[in-house]
Amino acid sequence: MYNMYNTSTEELHMPSTCNKSLVLVPRNGGPCFPLPIFILLAVLMVLLVFITVLGNALVILAFVVDKNLRHRSNYFFLNLAVSDFAVGAFCIPMYIPYALTGKWEFGKGPCKLWLLLDHLMCTASSFNIALISYDRYLSVTKAVFYRILQRMTSKTVIMMGAIWVFAFLLYGPAIIIWEYVAGCSIVPDDECYPEFSYNWYFSLCASVFEFFTPLISIAYFNFHIFQSIRKRLRSPTHQLSENSKSKSQSWGSSSSGNNFSTSVGYMYSVTLDSSVASQVHSKTAKEAHFRGFRKRTWSKMQRDKKAAKSLAIIVYIFAICWAPYSLLTIISAACRKQCISEPLFEFTSWLLWFNSSVNPFLYPLCHVKFRRAFRKIFCLKKPVIFESHQPDSSKDPSVDTP
Repeated sequence: MYNMYNTSTEELHMPSTCNKSLVLVPRNGGPCFPLPIFILLAVLMVLLVFITVLGNALVILAFVVDKNLRHRSNYFFLNLAVSDFAVGAFCIPMYIPYALTGKWEFGKGPCKLWLLLDHLMCTASSFNIALISYDRYLSVTKAVFYRILQRMTSKTVIMMGAIWVFAFLLYGPAIIIWEYVAGCSIVPDDECYPEFSYNWYFSLCASVFEFFTPLISIAYFNFHIFQSIRKRLRSPTHQLSENSKSKSQSWGSSSSGNNFSTSVGYMYSVTLDSSVASQVHSKTAKEAHFRGFRKRTWSKMQRDKKAAKSLAIIVYIFAICWAPYSLLTIISAACRKQCISEPLFEFTSWLLWFNSSVNPFLYPLCHVKFRRAFRKIFCLKKPVIFESHQPDSSKDPSVDTP
């Protein structure tokens, strides 16, 4: 996320507000890349920016094109796409000249703005993935409560906004006021990194909240998701019969009586006589209701299983991309950056940003609704053709399934 390493060990020209004797940091001589390597790195960096911006822009555009995506869980994906889009549109492009030349040419003000937005967007991305896991956890393990939450749009908006507030509070105040509290600045004019980069305690605490806490939360939620789905898949028939029995009891139905209730959009009651024909009809109706309920429940379990697998992919990629950077940040702050090589730390920084570029491509691969939305974006003539044949296809319900 920022360049903290240099090539020589001379003392820096400190700002006038800082006593030179307070800290010795190495002078940045700038990376010396051969021209072919320089061009190759520049092309790869620009390519990463293009992929990150395009992928996340498509996810955002999908919400504009397809109204079917606008429900609770997908709004959290939108929140994630916004933070990842900002990483590709602002954070990485401003860092590319700094990474290639080793010198920050934009000044102190833009440096703080870049650091603030970079930490804000990356932290918000981390928190959003944890929130998506929590939302999936509620959907699978507490379905009734989750259906209630889906109607509470205000609560969804509050949770999305809280992500940005917490992400800002984690790093924002430290980036803005650290040098004023410390009484001096350790960052030279031609470099850009946080004032607290040498503070091991702050780096440890920030990494705990930014990476380790979300990772533990994600692991906990996904573990319970898989446990819940596994239990239902092991004994689906028993569960379905129990659910059907409980529903019949809640509707006031009794197998030994003459009355039973069913729900098809609303509640109604049918009184049965004691004739054999009525008993056969009652049994047939109950069996049909049970088969329909079993089909719906099994379909929901399959959707939950597929969603859990897709979420697990996002979690694994998140851990792979974030763990190296978070661990090296703590270690480098403890040893004052003398025990970690510059290329290794640079690689972990770009690996963290790579997470923002790969996230949007997980959605169309794992979610049918996103695939439909992307088809609408790239195949604009398809809805027109479909619409023109709609009167004929309406006769056949199977045509509606893409």
